[in-house]
Amino acid sequence: MPKHRPGTTRRTLTAVIGILAGLLAMSFTLSGTASAAQGKSGKAIPHPEDDWAGSQILKHEGGSTTGEEPPGLLASVEGVDVSSHQGNVAWSTLWSSGVRFAYVKATEGTTYTNPYFAQQYNGSYNVGMIRGSYHFALPDNSSGAAQATYFVNHGGGWSKDGKTLPGALDMEYNPYGATCYGKSASAMVSWIKDFNNTYKSLTGRDPVIYTSTSWWKSCTGNSSAFGSVNPLWIPRYGSSVGELPAGWGFHTIWQYTSSGATVGDHNQFNGAIDRLQALANG
Repeated sequence: MPKHRPGTTRRTLTAVIGILAGLLAMSFTLSGTASAAQGKSGKAIPHPEDDWAGSQILKHEGGSTTGEEPPGLLASVEGVDVSSHQGNVAWSTLWSSGVRFAYVKATEGTTYTNPYFAQQYNGSYNVGMIRGSYHFALPDNSSGAAQATYFVNHGGGWSKDGKTLPGALDMEYNPYGATCYGKSASAMVSWIKDFNNTYKSLTGRDPVIYTSTSWWKSCTGNSSAFGSVNPLWIPRYGSSVGELPAGWGFHTIWQYTSSGATVGDHNQFNGAIDRLQALANG
């Protein structure tokens, strides 16, 4: 019978423990990797450079985007909205053509900032325009409060200098999935209120809401909760603004083209220049 060797037993146990430890570590690593990937996929924004105010409206609702000013508009001020899609904007050229205000995309979700924001936001201001910034909402990405905070911290703030418009919340069709971001009408209304309340607490202003009547009906149940407080920026690519969402008796800004062209999309402010200045001053 072979003689027992204690050292051999210890070496065997050590080897077994090492194998078990390695398997356990591998299990934690794989689990952690899966969790990280899952978390990342929940926050990822695949193509934010292709998401601008109206980028999804034309796809879902159609309309004419000739770029020509609709007939019969009186006491209106011409404006544009731009995003990274336009790159560096020739603001002096737009000013010479009669453009007097601009909205610039600042953020999307809680991870994206427009790389051309400084040139666009400051450039429009420097030629004399009244300008503001907007946030492209992703309600399935994070809370309304989180996105409002991110927006304010990355260009969405407001100051009473007579040339800064309140920030705008862009609520439109989901570029990445379900039209209403997987939310019920009541949950969507709650998300917008969360954004609205946080933005106001940080800036003192109620944000402008950008939305189409069709999307608003589908995704908020045509809520009338915001019409008496938030200015309405409505996209419609035809000869008139058409039906407004519930709660709003009039629109503040009408986006009448959504071409994604180098000069941006065109808008009309519903009033004379002194009313636009009043909106900026709060």
